[in-house]
Amino acid sequence: MKKTGKAALVAIAILASACGTDSASREEPTDAQTAPIDTETPTGTPVAQGGSLVVTLDSDPGSLNPAITTSGAVHAASETFFNGLVALDENGDPEPELAESWQVSDDGRTYTFALRDDVVWHDGEPFTAQDVVFSFEEVLLEFHARTKASMGSSIESIEAPDDHTVVFQFADPYAPLLQQLNVTEAPIVPEHVYAGSDIESNPANLAPVGTGPFVFASYEEGAEIRATVNRDYFKDGPSVDELVMRIIPDQATQVLALENGEVDFLWGVPGPDLSWLRDNPDIELAATSSNPGGANCIMTVSFNLDRPIPGTLEVRRAVAHALDRQRFVDQVLFGQGQVAEAPISSGIPWAHADEVELPAYDPGEAERLLEEAGWVEGDDGVRTKDGEQLAIGFAHFPTFAKYGELVREQLGAVGIRVNLEAMEPPVFAPTVFAEDNFDTNIISYCNGPDPEVGVRRMYDSAQIGDVPFTNASHYSNPDVDRLFDEASRTVDREARSPIYAELQRIVVDDLPYVWIVETVGTRAWNTRCSGFKPHTGLFAEEVSCEA
Repeated sequence: MKKTGKAALVAIAILASACGTDSASREEPTDAQTAPIDTETPTGTPVAQGGSLVVTLDSDPGSLNPAITTSGAVHAASETFFNGLVALDENGDPEPELAESWQVSDDGRTYTFALRDDVVWHDGEPFTAQDVVFSFEEVLLEFHARTKASMGSSIESIEAPDDHTVVFQFADPYAPLLQQLNVTEAPIVPEHVYAGSDIESNPANLAPVGTGPFVFASYEEGAEIRATVNRDYFKDGPSVDELVMRIIPDQATQVLALENGEVDFLWGVPGPDLSWLRDNPDIELAATSSNPGGANCIMTVSFNLDRPIPGTLEVRRAVAHALDRQRFVDQVLFGQGQVAEAPISSGIPWAHADEVELPAYDPGEAERLLEEAGWVEGDDGVRTKDGEQLAIGFAHFPTFAKYGELVREQLGAVGIRVNLEAMEPPVFAPTVFAEDNFDTNIISYCNGPDPEVGVRRMYDSAQIGDVPFTNASHYSNPDVDRLFDEASRTVDREARSPIYAELQRIVVDDLPYVWIVETVGTRAWNTRCSGFKPHTGLFAEEVSCEA
């Protein structure tokens, strides 16, 4: 029996975000111990041994298409239906998936992929190179924030010379491509299902057709999603018959359900429950910096630079000095993470600039800056200037409520009134990115395995728009844009490091964001099941469960 801490995997190369709702719900016992069934598949793989795997989701995802968003809620619920051209192992290194092999030209501009010829979509149609071309040209480069922000300005063409070959051609050398082709960054969707339709409203977004190890069966809004094992999966697949994803917003209820054997797998464990779950011989734990929504995530406060108060540098610096980031680690994460020390995650060590200095916790300096900017503390403790209160809104997912409460307490101590605005994910994204209707917010920006994958979208002025989880602050600095371009064209990693270091010094001076904490996710599962891959959205690709 494995114990909690022992099993800790610290993954590689991280959230969008775990999203949830306020309301708690108690689920009925599951049918996880159904009788085993031995079934030969049409292709000889896999052989299902039977039973159900029951996992929890924090919230209703609202969509099951991971190609049109980087929302953690969507990806947690849907990645298992799809595949990428490559997979990333626990060290972040690419492995064959839909692509059997690849070649990179000497000048770093051309990537040629040889695709598997034994892959079929869940509806029986053959998977071809044209599906890859369509996925990138019509979906990923239009709607997936990270893929759009990174590859969008660099790709010259994507062609399918035959059914099983895809060629990516870049205008300049492009280093990070292989790191952004897994199911999280670039899930491949079927052309024959989406072509000619409104991608965002296609019915398949709620009844997905993929190539992954599980086949969509049903979706009961706010309750559960069911899938059956893919008998035609091109790899050795799961040894269960069914995957049941139950929507249980309250984390304490999730833990109780796990302990009672009502569910088998949790995506995250609340900090207060970690120590005693470690002592439960029927539970195994694994910590990872990778999540379905992305890897190497930093909880980040965004300022709306288009509004007068958060658009003032002195106010932003005051906010940064007023926040004791260690308290977020201790009181929100319960040690599951660390204080962010730079704009780029320490999970990308060669790009992380440990020499930059983020504004340190110094409430006295925060008060001095506000006084200097003309904000005078009133009798009620709230500062005012020209008759206007120093009050800001703070938008957040309900699951991030504890961040909001701590922000309100700490900013309140220096005279800034914070109005918390909890929004469900389907409301948050359009409010922040399409309507630009916020003062500040908190987002789990996942940096990915390479800055080009998950960092650029936050700062590149070309990423100001309505695509969710891109440049929320509407930050624009020509020098930063130039440095991102230069870094993406630089193939040698050692040569890219100083470019990202300079870029981080600039954004720390401009402070469009405050980087709070780097997060780590802790998976938990019942030891009756094994074979999990907790660092990937295809977490149950090889799972089997005792009856």
